[in-house]
Amino acid sequence: MNALSEQILSELRHLLSEMSDGGSIGPSVYDTARALQFHGNVTGRQDAYAWLIAQQQADGGWGSADFPLFRHAPTWAALLALQRADPLPGAADAVQAATRFLQRQPDPYAHAVPEDAPIGAELILPKFCGEAASLPGGVAFPRHPALLPLRRACLVKLGAVATLPSGHPLLHSWEAWGTSPTTACPDDDGSIGISPAATAAWRAHAVTQGNTPQVGRADAYLQAASRATPSGIEGVVPNVWPINVFEPCWSLYTLHLAGLFAHPALAEAVRVIVAQLDARLGVRGLGPALHFAADADDTAVALCVLRLAGRDPAVDALRHFEIGELFATFPGERNASVSTNIHALHALRLLGKPAAGTSAYVEANRNPHGLWDNEKWHVSWLYPTAHAVAALAQGKPQWRDERALAALLQAQRDDGGWGAGRASTFEETAYALFALHVMDGSEEPTGRRRIAQAVARALEWMLARHAAHALPQTPLWIGKELYCPTRVVRVAELAGLWLALRWGRRVLAEGAGAAP
Repeated sequence: MNALSEQILSELRHLLSEMSDGGSIGPSVYDTARALQFHGNVTGRQDAYAWLIAQQQADGGWGSADFPLFRHAPTWAALLALQRADPLPGAADAVQAATRFLQRQPDPYAHAVPEDAPIGAELILPKFCGEAASLPGGVAFPRHPALLPLRRACLVKLGAVATLPSGHPLLHSWEAWGTSPTTACPDDDGSIGISPAATAAWRAHAVTQGNTPQVGRADAYLQAASRATPSGIEGVVPNVWPINVFEPCWSLYTLHLAGLFAHPALAEAVRVIVAQLDARLGVRGLGPALHFAADADDTAVALCVLRLAGRDPAVDALRHFEIGELFATFPGERNASVSTNIHALHALRLLGKPAAGTSAYVEANRNPHGLWDNEKWHVSWLYPTAHAVAALAQGKPQWRDERALAALLQAQRDDGGWGAGRASTFEETAYALFALHVMDGSEEPTGRRRIAQAVARALEWMLARHAAHALPQTPLWIGKELYCPTRVVRVAELAGLWLALRWGRRVLAEGAGAAP
């Protein structure tokens, strides 16, 4: 076990040291399909088309059947890209299967827009409906009527602006509304809104106007984004890139949840990242990437990390996003994010600032079991629950929550893991352990014994599935579709396993019911 702990720390140190390359993200069906459609040359991207076809599920759709809300955008995108690639092996069959899938699927936007709808759904899905109207066969595709008023309102707002500033949030979905390259300009990384799909669309329009230098920058960005995925296939791109603020921020925050933030073996790697964040945090806050708009979520987590590192950052950067007693992730967003407000609460408490309204909002946004499951940035209830427990307990040594503890323990699967879908995942099991770690500190002996038993079962499940330097595969983060920020998730997996190992050693040393 000691050897495994050392191996985990070594891998964590390696991951943290890599976080200066823009970030690592799993490949995206949606963005790859859009980039292929805008690229135009089918023969030059045969490997990427083959990858796209290989991702199709048995029911004809793309994306996990566990989370049907997030399957429409990738399936629409793949269908429209592949219907232009008919000569390629498997393309025609994939199109037919995708068509049947979309016809059969219930329309989640028939009457209302779900709280956790994918990013840009109001712009992207109606756009697809319009494109599908030109397909042969007169197929009765879903129409997503509840999204149409939102799209119209957004287009009216966009119509009043000649050019959006670099990094504006709406640029992230430029492919769904942009028609003239003059409405946007590549940022310093060459991207349009840190989106491969938006950048590929903008590039296709810019080529027709002979904007060669800017097209070259967009090409370089798309190549770099492709290298950020573990696929190794030119033209296969991620959902978002770069994430050179989000990736290090969330990774260090996760280390804190596992009790690893101040571990001597990670001290130098943590120090380097903290120094970068400190230098980058300005009065307007931080966004997921250096050249993207600041938001409350990234700003709050950055403040948490800096305070945990002993810095004294000003809370003013977070106050920009305060609306009443809540924090908006981005100005003008359709609905508030629970996890953004959880992170804001955690930051405020770490900084010793009043947070009664934010705390009340977080407490109020539970389900009947006492857990948090209405999140717009992550599909699993275990993510906001782990973060909420840490935020609510911050600065309150005797904080207890029997209802959440009982629900969390009851949700453990027979195999020892946790998961919001049909199977346990390493990432979600780690989140459960982070929450139990906090709860254990103020539990009575009986509760601590129950927690120790759950941790022992989780450790057995994790040990059976752990492999050094393995890449996470399950997309659980909400973008235009579900995606996987590879290093962020891997840090969570390793930190969860390290915590369980340490917990098990302490229980053995001190007797049943001891805590890490």
